[in-house]
Amino acid sequence: MVLVPGWSAATDLSFDDALRIAAERAPMLQARQAQVTAGREEAARAAALPDPQLKLGLANWPVTGTDAFDFRADDMTMKQIGVMQAFPARAKRQARQAVADRTVEQAQALSEAEQLAVRQAVAQAWIALWAAQRELAALQALREPTAVAVRSAKARLAGGTGSAVDAMATQNAALELENRIDAAEATLEAARASLARWLGEEPAALRIEGAPPELMALPVAPATLLASVDRQGPLLPWRSREAVAEAEVDAAIAEKRPDWSVGVTYGQRERTPEGVPRSDMLMVEFAIDLPLFTRNRQDRGVAARRAELDAVAAEREDARRAQAERVRMTLAEWEGLKRQVTRKETESLPLARDRAKTALAAYAAGADLQPWLEARRDEIELHLEHARHLGELGRAWAALVYLLPEEEHSP
Repeated sequence: MVLVPGWSAATDLSFDDALRIAAERAPMLQARQAQVTAGREEAARAAALPDPQLKLGLANWPVTGTDAFDFRADDMTMKQIGVMQAFPARAKRQARQAVADRTVEQAQALSEAEQLAVRQAVAQAWIALWAAQRELAALQALREPTAVAVRSAKARLAGGTGSAVDAMATQNAALELENRIDAAEATLEAARASLARWLGEEPAALRIEGAPPELMALPVAPATLLASVDRQGPLLPWRSREAVAEAEVDAAIAEKRPDWSVGVTYGQRERTPEGVPRSDMLMVEFAIDLPLFTRNRQDRGVAARRAELDAVAAEREDARRAQAERVRMTLAEWEGLKRQVTRKETESLPLARDRAKTALAAYAAGADLQPWLEARRDEIELHLEHARHLGELGRAWAALVYLLPEEEHSP
């Protein structure tokens, strides 16, 4: 695989680098761009005239009677060669061009929506890996105080002031901590695999560095997000879908306009049986469609396309309401998680750490072991909950930040 300049598998990956590399490597973005190219190629020929037809034939050739299969017996027998060109109605060609142009716009909208979706997914994957690293580091930091408790229990048991039950309890606490660390390492590997999926790299070679952007603030005001639902990624394709449906209605109406065609045929006649030459003949013909029964043909097509347009409009409205609901729910989740994360970092975690430290010191001084076991258990659970909340905060943040194109973000 060709690596992106400035980054290799041996280099720690920052948040911004992950977004940039994923945008350059994501297969779905390449697929969407190919669809845009395909649409443009189709649009370039949408209004073109159909290919002319070459006509070859044999006219007025007798096949019965005494002159059967004799090219020279009948005056009208001739070999024919001609060209026929059809000319669809101008309104039809213009309507087809409009449908093709709207289809290109739809492909472009899908590409823009895919870009936002990829950026959101990569941001969430990077933040999930970052949160998993923090969780693992926090649990590993608890090994030292746990080891101190194990040594203290053994020392007290050896000195006759402790009990075997306490010694086994501290050893069991150490084992339980290792189990939690193993689970955190598994979570870390899963998060690494999720991020590697977007970068096209082996998970084992992937490392990240730095911190994510400020998860406590949005580059777009919440009121702006609620007022810009129609311009958000999941809604971008719906505008073009409705435009395509409108163009198809116009194309169906244009089907009432008649097509016409013109053909030129040259007929070569054989000489008479006596050897006298016969005149060759030229035929020019015109044909025009006669849309006489539009009620059961073209009108029904127009009605069908209008019904499809109504369906697309209704589906778009449903999608708009669903998106507005998602934005409101995600904003509420993000606000709640902000408060929880802040409270844990400023109050709960320091308090739990001090409580466990105090309980361990008290146990080393001869107090009961149970307060430390409870404090250590609560500290572990708090670290795990904090890491989970950080990941959820990152997911909610990314889901809100990558709803709109960057040019609509606040400076």
